[in-house]
Amino acid sequence: MSNDIETIKEKIDIVDLISEYLQLKSAGTNHKGLCPFHNEKSPSFMVNREGQFFHCFGCGKSGDIFTFVEEIEGMEFKEALKYLADKSGIQLSNDFKSEVDSSQKNRVKKINADASNFFYNFLLKMDVSRPAFDYLLDRGLDQELIDEWKIGFVPDQWDLLTKYLLKKGHSIDDLVASGLTIKRDNADVSSMRGFYDRFRGRIMFPIWDVHGSVVGFTGRILIEKENSGGKYVNTPQTLVYDKSRVIYGLNKAKQSIKQEDLIVMVEGQMDVIACHGAGMKNVVASSGTALTQEQVKLLSRYSKNMAMAFDADEAGQNAAKRGIEIALDQGLNIKVINIPDGAGKDPDECIKKDKKVWFESVKTAKNIMDFYLQRALSNKDLTDPRQKQKAVNNFLADLVFIPYAVERDHWLGKLSEAVGVDISVLRDDLKNVQYQQKNKKYSNKNTPQSSNEISKIPEKNKTDVLLENIFGIVFLWPSLFATIKDNDSFADSLTGDFSALYEKIKIVYTKDNKIDYGLLKEKMSSEEKKLFELTKMKAEKDFVNISEKDINEELGKHIELYDKELLKNKKEGIRIKIEEAEKAGDKDRVIELLQDLIS
Repeated sequence: MSNDIETIKEKIDIVDLISEYLQLKSAGTNHKGLCPFHNEKSPSFMVNREGQFFHCFGCGKSGDIFTFVEEIEGMEFKEALKYLADKSGIQLSNDFKSEVDSSQKNRVKKINADASNFFYNFLLKMDVSRPAFDYLLDRGLDQELIDEWKIGFVPDQWDLLTKYLLKKGHSIDDLVASGLTIKRDNADVSSMRGFYDRFRGRIMFPIWDVHGSVVGFTGRILIEKENSGGKYVNTPQTLVYDKSRVIYGLNKAKQSIKQEDLIVMVEGQMDVIACHGAGMKNVVASSGTALTQEQVKLLSRYSKNMAMAFDADEAGQNAAKRGIEIALDQGLNIKVINIPDGAGKDPDECIKKDKKVWFESVKTAKNIMDFYLQRALSNKDLTDPRQKQKAVNNFLADLVFIPYAVERDHWLGKLSEAVGVDISVLRDDLKNVQYQQKNKKYSNKNTPQSSNEISKIPEKNKTDVLLENIFGIVFLWPSLFATIKDNDSFADSLTGDFSALYEKIKIVYTKDNKIDYGLLKEKMSSEEKKLFELTKMKAEKDFVNISEKDINEELGKHIELYDKELLKNKKEGIRIKIEEAEKAGDKDRVIELLQDLIS
């Protein structure tokens, strides 16, 4: 197993891997960017290529490529190992491969892949599927699109898929866990009675995760009957499918989204397929649900610009509103796609009538705040102060989700022009709305925190921070080690790993004022190596822009502050001992400690 792990680490460059998820910039010998695990405005997330690890100085998250994939994708270690092995083209050793395949999540993914092939082949090869195939052709699909999106069909038979998958060697427990098989309360495993297919008599659309694994399905009824259920049936929540985290078509659209720097968000799966068929490849769907925070974070890896098409009626706007608020709060630039009257009720229909109209509608999409401003002012008599206030309140309730002050002020200016109210008055109103929104957000103490929320690491004391900075500066400018090398009081103040590291640096410090890093690494323990890399990384983040001329002065300031902080801590310790001695009535000890305090 360890050989597999080391081989994968050698094959995959951590900077290249993490760059697929966020933008990294060079920072000395490291790379830095905004942390994907917590919200921050200035980058504190650092990646070390040589050591093949990452560390965030904001939330404390740290690890290697496996840790990163586990955290950002919500995978278990075995899943992350399989994903990275597949990504690097490495065949896992037999013993460990069987251990990875034993994971139920991976077994469910295999079931979904087999089911997808079953549906697809049934559509193409069975005569009973002809009506389904004709329906797809009538909807504007051709063989190429059916093949690309692996669209399939399952006839209206009670347990056809379940029997097929059991013959493929899958267990009934895993079939139930996948959501493809439903188990009745009185089900009997020995006779296999009481188990039936969730999807029957439906056109089947596979749902992929961002990496291209089939995680679920949407089934559209072909012939509606009284007991056939809803028009659309989806895979329920499973080990591998969580609708709040999946974006339909993202596995096929992500490269085009990056290239175009634009996410085109539509409502339905047929809309996505129609857009891709028409040549617009940067299109995805949230599958009829409002965007969630997890989906927005996933999408923002690829672009910060989104053009949305949603139903123009009030119900459609309200359904999209919560997702738009989340997207705005995450800093996305949102535009609204307006399909002209008579050109089609949705992208699919518009493309069938004239795809040029759809392309032009995306190109001329209106900024969401323009859309909200127009909606807020619609049917309002601005000569009536109450209606004017209502229009202002409606718009500010949407504006409050924009996180950037300059952008908010821009829209306040537009509102000021539209309603004839001084912008300073509108700023006061906005503060009230922000206050109300904040209270609303935090008033319910029973609201569970997001599963993605990273708790803050405990604050370090000031001496630890100063010590990290001192050593970090020395690691970047080795000649400055001479400043502390013969400082006995500084050496005596050190404890723990920094003390041991200091002594080892003294040994490998050369006559020409350089640190022999090769020799130092041979002498360091694994924990000391990690401390060394993290300290150096933090210094590159904090001091990389300081000139070599000024850094000596910076080091002197830090040493002076460190000495003052040590003295302050020492005196505080003496004061505590004095209080203890006074409580114990030990006058001699009090006098002795007072002399120490003033000396």
